[in-house]
Amino acid sequence: MSNILTIKNLEKVYETDSEKLTVLKDLNLTVEEGSKIAIVGESGSGKSTLLNIIAGIDSVTSGTVVAGTEKSGLWEVNSLNEAKMSEYRAHFIGLIFQFHYLLKDFTALENVYMPALIAGLSKKEAMERAAALLEDVGVSERMNHLPSQLSGGERQRVAAARALINDPTLILADEPTGNLDPANAQKIGELLFSMADKYKKTLVLVTHDMNLAANGDKQLRIVEGRLK
Repeated sequence: MSNILTIKNLEKVYETDSEKLTVLKDLNLTVEEGSKIAIVGESGSGKSTLLNIIAGIDSVTSGTVVAGTEKSGLWEVNSLNEAKMSEYRAHFIGLIFQFHYLLKDFTALENVYMPALIAGLSKKEAMERAAALLEDVGVSERMNHLPSQLSGGERQRVAAARALINDPTLILADEPTGNLDPANAQKIGELLFSMADKYKKTLVLVTHDMNLAANGDKQLRIVEGRLK
């Protein structure tokens, strides 16, 4: 299998007038296409920072982040211009966060198909694709409800469908069960891994939940800014 993500000698330093905080240091990671990787670590260890760097939401201090394959095309994430970064986020990655970030004035269906419309899909095709995904994640009967009318677990299911709408190659999940009770956390965890299998996606997930991490093909831990 080809590597879908290669990170070399990554360093992330936050500086203020009074202090310098090194969050990630000499971090290296390779992720194979189709694999499911769980990254664990203490609160403040840099798990979310790493995911944000892969997503292009945060920048690196030094090191390289290369996503994609020779066959499908490579993205040097830390050197993309604004247009290429937008393309990368829209088509290569799907993001799921601890908080669902659903738009409160839009239905579940509208929240899911919106990224597809922005990416240039026709409204008819975007709606059809969104409806099919909502059925896949088990909330098709709730598609016309607003986020405020959905349970926490249902909102995360909608967020998972939204992450898949543009058929991304790489799914990044940041503490996706962190706001859920244990029963819903288990269901959403199982859903994420089963959807990654069904749609043949690569999944990189960060979590403090060891039960969730155990579902991954590989478990890695961030310790003192490095992956072990």
